[in-house]
Amino acid sequence: MSDEEEKKCDCPPRLPAWMATFADLMSLLMCFFVLLLSFSEMDVLKFKRLAGSMREAFGVQNVINVTSIPKGTSVVAQEFSPGKPDPTPIQTVMQQTTIADLPNLEQVCEQEVEKALKEECPKVQGEELSDIVLEKIKMLVEETENDAITMASALEQEVRNNQVEVETRGRKIVIRVQEKGSFESGSADLNPEFYPVIDKLVELLSEMEGSVSVEGHSDSIPIRTARFRSNWDLSAQRALEVAHALFDSGELDQSRFNIGGYADTHPLVPNDSPENRARNRRVEIILQQPLDEQTKEEIRQARDVAPGVIPDNELNDWGGLSPDEIF
Repeated sequence: MSDEEEKKCDCPPRLPAWMATFADLMSLLMCFFVLLLSFSEMDVLKFKRLAGSMREAFGVQNVINVTSIPKGTSVVAQEFSPGKPDPTPIQTVMQQTTIADLPNLEQVCEQEVEKALKEECPKVQGEELSDIVLEKIKMLVEETENDAITMASALEQEVRNNQVEVETRGRKIVIRVQEKGSFESGSADLNPEFYPVIDKLVELLSEMEGSVSVEGHSDSIPIRTARFRSNWDLSAQRALEVAHALFDSGELDQSRFNIGGYADTHPLVPNDSPENRARNRRVEIILQQPLDEQTKEEIRQARDVAPGVIPDNELNDWGGLSPDEIF
């Protein structure tokens, strides 16, 4: 080839572009494996054991005579040894007697076991039954809370105006009617503006089962007028006024209702400020949702099998049960 043909070669000068990327990749891989090696820790003893096991498993295992039966070497047998059986530490016979006319010792043990089971089983059964009853009561309490949320949603505007409060106590829904907007101070006449709220309460109570208590409460400041001799008269009259307003529509069964006045004996907060006294002046409409007969029977069984497993205060906390509903 002439010099002129060599000069006309189309080969590009310098190295191709992919060589730089390839060189970077190889450098990174080398650094990666160097780092892996530097971070690794090698247990020489374990490595030698592994190498020996592999050599014996795949290499020449044994030199034996032709007349003998060929034998293989088990890696498991070499690496693991069987445990040594240890005798029981009890070296004496527990059941022994020198009196020949005694009953069979096994019968005596069975009697003792049976006696222990009679003493223990009711307790265990009572605890299991009480767990079931309490779980069922919790479900009923959740239903009550959902009903209370429904009531609060229907009375949303009144709740925002601090005229009505809704809360739950176990299986009880308490609708608390504040004096603001319902009664004038020292009066037992229901304000006409409050009757739309009464209509909502009638609709809600007619859709839910259970007994209803209408309870009037007052503050601790004594009152004595021509109409009211004391706070007892005022609280009772306000409860009656609310109850009559509920009965006017004729949609509610009056046999469900109990009416009472408690004066200042059940305050919500201490009567030490005008705000607290205003909060204590209220009428509470308490809906006690009933328990079905099966639940009441389960409670009786749990208390009969294991007395004290379900305390009265716990039943009151979870289920809002009154004594006549417990027994």
